[in-house]
Amino acid sequence: MRWTRAAVLASTLSIMIAGCGAGPSDRPGVAVERAPAAGGPAANSAAPPPPKAELPKTDLSWRECTAPTLDLLGLGPAPAGLVLDCAEFSTPIDGTGAVLGSFRAGAMRARLPQTPTDVAPLVLTSGSDRSSSATLAGLAIGSASGLLTTRPIVAVDRRGLGTSQPIDCMDAAMRRGLADNAQFAQGATDPAEAVTGFSQEATIACRDFLHPYEGTFDAPHAADDIEQLRKQWQVDHIDLLGSGNGAKVALSFARRYGDHLSRLILDSPEAVGADATTRAEQQVQGAEAALTAFAQRCTGINCSLGADPRATVTDLVNKASTGGLGDISANALLTAVTGFLGGARADQANRIAELADALSAAGRGDRGALGKLILRESAATASDGQFVNRCTDNQTPPSPSRARELSTEWAQKYPVFGKAAAIAMMDCAAWPVADAAPLPTKLDLPVLVLGGIADPVVGAGGQASVTGALGAAGARHASVTWQGWGHPVFTHSGCAQQALLDYLKDAKLPKDGTACPA
Repeated sequence: MRWTRAAVLASTLSIMIAGCGAGPSDRPGVAVERAPAAGGPAANSAAPPPPKAELPKTDLSWRECTAPTLDLLGLGPAPAGLVLDCAEFSTPIDGTGAVLGSFRAGAMRARLPQTPTDVAPLVLTSGSDRSSSATLAGLAIGSASGLLTTRPIVAVDRRGLGTSQPIDCMDAAMRRGLADNAQFAQGATDPAEAVTGFSQEATIACRDFLHPYEGTFDAPHAADDIEQLRKQWQVDHIDLLGSGNGAKVALSFARRYGDHLSRLILDSPEAVGADATTRAEQQVQGAEAALTAFAQRCTGINCSLGADPRATVTDLVNKASTGGLGDISANALLTAVTGFLGGARADQANRIAELADALSAAGRGDRGALGKLILRESAATASDGQFVNRCTDNQTPPSPSRARELSTEWAQKYPVFGKAAAIAMMDCAAWPVADAAPLPTKLDLPVLVLGGIADPVVGAGGQASVTGALGAAGARHASVTWQGWGHPVFTHSGCAQQALLDYLKDAKLPKDGTACPA
């Protein structure tokens, strides 16, 4: 098979976010009184730790790729000593043999000069939110890269994303129609219906392009690719971290290959068993909360968005929706905003002025900087591969008429992101709805769950459903909640990262309900 390369809680926050300082917080976590986690006292009582992950016996053929990776992602020069290595490995298209052939999966490894060589790597997947390699690169260049001083991290990209074999299945008109919520589509009077039309065209094009492999881009197949890496390494156990949509991949791995897990971390997991509308509203709530936190920080540094940055952004979105920003649609503008707020860079809070200046310049008629942000974030979060993966994972999208109703309701409840998010649910309207990925039924492993209260990528609503599923599977688990904004938690919070390090070392879970200050 040969594929060609292709050229988004409430809107008010607690005072803890309002006081968010520059850079990730290293203040220790605070144990919050709450009911014990499912599984009872065993969640924090002494128990034999699971076996430790092993060093790869047969490693991949790594090649250094630091500069081209950071250049491609627009992340600037590498910090002193950082090395990113890229590699590919072959994985069966379908592990059951129902579809023959192999697929080229991509991986990226990050390390520093002081990274130990005698410690097993931590495997990372961020699913389809953005490529796992981009998430790892964001961590590696930021001030929270201390995790790399304890072990290397290996990111495995989902099929069609990042360093994996890419997908190029849509034409420019389809991509533009979906990216702009059909705002500029000729003759379009009903955005929900128009986006549904683009969804039909894109679905036909991509499924025809991928045939007969179109059904192999779900979370379980992504888990199979990680299992293939484990086999390539010739090890019995791996440590696995899944963030956002990647938590769904990690849970699929736990169901299928739980005996091969040594540690399992679920960071900012998206809700399991939820339909598209529920997940979209959770994401919108998180985006509104993150924007409020951004605006508070923006005011604190006297940024270029003025005395009320949130109102300025709201006005700019309204201006874009009526054509006031030229060829920049409201949805494209919001792609840049949510992409920036949800970036994995640990120094994101130090870069407030970058987004503020681009937005304020666009309001004055200079759209150059904003256009560059849109291109960068669209490339990271809205590729053909992400369309295929997200739609394959999608569960029960609303009808166009319901999306139209929600666009009106959400425009009132969530004034910046609501309307666009309701229409964007039609992106996958035509893709066949598959059964939800099965969850683990038995998991004899302590699991660390991280979450944030202002997450612009998945929101904060998924954590309860995930811990419920873990409890039902008999897994001991503990949750840590970060009071800051951004995604994922482990790249931004020094407190959460310390809990992660303690857990990786000896499978020690923190007290369930621990809160990490912003």
